[in-house]
Amino acid sequence: MNSAMNLFGLAPEQAMLWAMCAPLIGVVIIFVTGRNPNIRDTSMVLVAIVTFLIVLGLLPHIEAGERPTITLLEMLPGLGMTFTLEPLGMIFSLIASFLWIITSLYAIGYMRGHHEENQTRFYCFFAIAISAALAVAFSGNVLTLFVSYEVLTVSTFPLVAHHGTEQSKKAGRVYLGILLSSSIAFLMLAMVITYVLTGTLDFTPGGVLVGIVEGPMVGILLALYCFGIGKAALMPMHRWLPAAMVAPTPVSALLHAVAVVKAGVFSVVKIIVYIMGYEFTATQPFTDWLIWIAGISILTASVIAMRQDNLKRLLAYSTISQLSYVTIAAAILAPLSIVGAALHIAMHAFGKITLFFAAGSIMVASHKTEVSQLDGVGRRMPITMAAFTIGALSMIGLPPTAGFISKWYILQGALEADKMIAVGVIVGSTLLNAAYFLPIVYAAYFRPEAPRPQSVGAAAHSDIKYDHGEAPWTMVVAISITAAGTVLLFLFPGVPLALARAVAGI
Repeated sequence: MNSAMNLFGLAPEQAMLWAMCAPLIGVVIIFVTGRNPNIRDTSMVLVAIVTFLIVLGLLPHIEAGERPTITLLEMLPGLGMTFTLEPLGMIFSLIASFLWIITSLYAIGYMRGHHEENQTRFYCFFAIAISAALAVAFSGNVLTLFVSYEVLTVSTFPLVAHHGTEQSKKAGRVYLGILLSSSIAFLMLAMVITYVLTGTLDFTPGGVLVGIVEGPMVGILLALYCFGIGKAALMPMHRWLPAAMVAPTPVSALLHAVAVVKAGVFSVVKIIVYIMGYEFTATQPFTDWLIWIAGISILTASVIAMRQDNLKRLLAYSTISQLSYVTIAAAILAPLSIVGAALHIAMHAFGKITLFFAAGSIMVASHKTEVSQLDGVGRRMPITMAAFTIGALSMIGLPPTAGFISKWYILQGALEADKMIAVGVIVGSTLLNAAYFLPIVYAAYFRPEAPRPQSVGAAAHSDIKYDHGEAPWTMVVAISITAAGTVLLFLFPGVPLALARAVAGI
């Protein structure tokens, strides 16, 4: 069997531990080599590649039906820090580890091209965040998920506040405040109630509530879990996400595509499938409210995105909307919608990271940050804008991009479960997505470029570069790979689709 597990000679349980530890070893290497940027950056990329290969080596085992499990610390009888890999975790871990490689390449060009300070510190915390994201992916019970989730929150705070300005510090406080308060107030409470009622927090196919909890308590637990997972950005727990846009673009990519928000919606799906039991929950009252809240989040965020001129803020509200696609898909509580939810975690990751990469590339190359400044930029940055176009089409859900496939399954699930409100939300939001993405693409290719200021004083006052081309080559390579991946996932969806179907048990 030609797999990375054989390459490193690791049993699947060992591979899980090494996958989580490899980024932490990378932290030490990055710190030690920090005085030599070339060695530091090369080491970071190599560690990212090794991490991905270890994770990839686990795929054949999951496809064969194995569920490797290891417990590191038992706190109470039957309750400890347990790591178990199942199909949903396989999807998330593959996405996080692969996109770490691409984000590392991109970050090298961005951090150098933008002359960012404290680059070594930045890369160290980035690696810690990837380790925490993999721990979330491998979590075998709610306790392990909770601890890993909190480590991810704390480790990304220095990245959000990286610039050290008053604005970035304020954004960091909002980020930390919302995510920690929601998880402690709601997620921890849900975890305690679940353990008291059922005696277990293990992620179990079919859930752990059947025959033990019924009626309104099921809806209450669902609310505590969903609002306690603030990283899913379900309104009104979404404010941290646009606030965090002051961070460098590689952090935005980490937040929106690689780890943070994906950890959020991953946790929502995992709770609904393996703790609530989606088939059981569908039979209980007071659970349809989640479809309405997710639908409101999707439509409201889309409308707000239409009104944004700052490109990164527009993409931030687009992310809030797209994340709620995963939540509404899980809330439909039908097998095909669960498949769509799991798929959208992967499909959105590639499309959205492409869009953020494009925004950062435009900023580094031209210093343009506003949508109103992008007229004609496609003629100066053809590769970047071609990638942006692919990412935008995926967010809209049009073929031949990955977003079409996940939206198709979500719609099929909504029709299967006769949840017409969800169908209406998805159709309406698709039109809204087109309304704010397609004008950007049109302006970039078909509108004339804004003339440069005529007076010397005006030119000096403007920060925009007029004679520019593409961003540094590492950024162009990274954005090309993610754009290509967005198309390839449409053409060859076999692996993620098989894993997603296994999550739904079909």
